[in-house]
Amino acid sequence: MNETPNTNGLPSNAYRELKPGEKYIPVMLSDKEYPEVTPYSVVTGIIMAIIFTAAAAYLGLKIGQVFEAAIPIAILAVGLSAALRKKGALGQNVIIQSIGATSGTIVAGAIFTIPALYILELEAEFYKIFLASALGGFLGILFLIPFRKYFVSEMHGKFPFPEATATTEVLVAGEKGGKHAIVLVVAGLIGGIYDFVVATFGWWSELFTTKVIPVGQSIADKIKLEFRLSVSSAILGLGYIIGLKYSALITAGSFLSWFVIIPVIAYFGDYITTPIGANISLLIKDMSAEQIFRSYVRHIGIGGIAMAGFIGIIRSSGIIKKAFSLGFQELFGKKVNEDSERTQRDLPMKIIFVGLFITTILIFIFFFFGVVNNLFHALIGLLIVLIISFLFTTVAATAIAIVGTNPVSGMTLMTLILSSVVLVSVGLTGPAGMVSALIIGGVVCTALSQAGAFITDLKIGYWLGSSPYKQERWKFVGTIFSAATVAWIIMVLNETYGFTGENALVAPQANAMAAVIKPLMSNQPAPWLLYLAGALLALILTMIKIPALPFALGMYIPLELNTPLLVGGLIAHFVSTRSKDEQLNNSRRERGTLIASGFIAGGALFGVLSAILRYVGYNWVNHEWQESHAAELLAIIMFSLISVYMIWDSLRARKGE
Repeated sequence: MNETPNTNGLPSNAYRELKPGEKYIPVMLSDKEYPEVTPYSVVTGIIMAIIFTAAAAYLGLKIGQVFEAAIPIAILAVGLSAALRKKGALGQNVIIQSIGATSGTIVAGAIFTIPALYILELEAEFYKIFLASALGGFLGILFLIPFRKYFVSEMHGKFPFPEATATTEVLVAGEKGGKHAIVLVVAGLIGGIYDFVVATFGWWSELFTTKVIPVGQSIADKIKLEFRLSVSSAILGLGYIIGLKYSALITAGSFLSWFVIIPVIAYFGDYITTPIGANISLLIKDMSAEQIFRSYVRHIGIGGIAMAGFIGIIRSSGIIKKAFSLGFQELFGKKVNEDSERTQRDLPMKIIFVGLFITTILIFIFFFFGVVNNLFHALIGLLIVLIISFLFTTVAATAIAIVGTNPVSGMTLMTLILSSVVLVSVGLTGPAGMVSALIIGGVVCTALSQAGAFITDLKIGYWLGSSPYKQERWKFVGTIFSAATVAWIIMVLNETYGFTGENALVAPQANAMAAVIKPLMSNQPAPWLLYLAGALLALILTMIKIPALPFALGMYIPLELNTPLLVGGLIAHFVSTRSKDEQLNNSRRERGTLIASGFIAGGALFGVLSAILRYVGYNWVNHEWQESHAAELLAIIMFSLISVYMIWDSLRARKGE
């Protein structure tokens, strides 16, 4: 054990030896309980859930940006507890963050699908939006709980959990103060202001591409080959925490998409016409690399993600069988060995099974009386929701654990396609079929969004010694308040702005869903060959022992969002191997983790501020300048400077810090 002085209520031996590949994170001991669920933490968490649900839905639909609420809520919780001079606030702040973080997950599930009802001129009453969000959220929680021990305990040190790491560093720095807090705050200000300047003032471009030079532009035009790099400090920080192994795998998927598949499609597609919008189509040779990616290559990534998910289910079948066999034993009154330790105790499996049963009945009633009004169709819809939500729960959790990004839009798109095909085959078409498919998609999307994000909360609790059963119990409360808020906000925004016509809300994900579902309900084919290609690729990768999910994620996520991850991973590798002294390398790596966490936290907080300013009309971006080649060149210079700063500051760490 590493002995350290007692600091602000943390136990003196709250640090331990690292396991191979594990991040150095303070851990509260399980033999001492801290205040967690109190009137203050519950009420504050609910208020955070309501406020951030409204803000995330408003901004996501208005300007097309969906921000993660977990880190800003953690920062506000720390600041509020400091202002109120609360002692031992760490456990309460975990509960505040866990309840409040339902805002981002419920919003993502709702705004990706529900506005498509308005876009297609279909009915979307309050109860439909609320029930789709609430029941989907409940399903995500209940399906994830049996996998908690596997992801946060048994796989400890094997997944990087970038967002959980950043949030934990924020909470711990707020509790401990001292040097850790200073490093985190300084990095947060530098990274946050850096991203804020780009988004709000546009002093340099958000994106660097090889089209900045004439040769690069010529290559992009002729063979659709280009390199793209987002200059975001927050994504750079994510890459550092993810590490070189996973960032390289993710970026390799992107490189295959952009440097091989897109040019090949362009070469062989001279005479193929592709629809890219309403009554608009282009020859592939006239499409940009980005248009080819959206129209073709991204579907290969979706197929790969789906197959990686099925492979994961097969590989973890023993864990699933064990979890549910223990649940059945407990359900029928047999004694099972339960963890007496507070920090390892989940909600009893009896409650989980009863909860799943009640949620299933409620979903069926909702579908039967509120959506399809047909017993057989309601049963079909229920089966689709249960099967897909269960199968993709581990995919969502694994994606968050690896890269911090949940490919929920891709999995929801797959759900919409599958449910549409099934519903059409059983005779449910036209407007009724579209409503059914979108509501089914909304429930599944929310379930997967909730499951993916909840594993972050539980990992934070695991690191900090919280009680998982308390986090699980109060997550349901946050879900109810967030679901009611998002339903109200969507209806108000529809009345105020609308989702179609001039000056309508952007809602890019919902527009994409509407564009997909309309032809499917008219018996037009889905891109099954592309999905199959992705599935076969995932199988091949698995056979040669390359993790398929991060690779497929790289194929699905745009290139510019993956290349900064590789830069961050390379920096992490450099600073942690520079010295022959392993203790010094560890100190440098952990100082770098604090800096990276500051970049992520600052980017998230200042991103919310920038989005609010843009909404109220304060937008000082000169788009002509920001889209110029000079702005791109300045962008790569600024990105290089902030990367150098990360290296320099990480190397300043001293042994034993």
